Amino acid sequence: MYYYGPMMDGRDWGFGILMMMFWLLSFAIIAVFIVKLLKGHGFGNQQKYDPLDIAKERYAKGEISKEQFEQLNKDLKS
Repeated sequence: MYYYGPMMDGRDWGFGILMMMFWLLSFAIIAVFIVKLLKGHGFGNQQKYDPLDIAKERYAKGEISKEQFEQLNKDLKS
């Protein structure tokens, strides 16, 4: 029978599993880094609202009255 070395007889599977875990961890770290980088540049669900826009939206929905909206508008502009 031929001898192919220590890796061919099935006793050294542990090293292969460790290498697979190393590469999976490496890819996961790179993916997390890319996601954080993209979210930092305004991609994703990060929306910044102006308080006046929120007041306009609430007035349009009927959640606040005209007097309340005018007061909020006056307070936010000063």
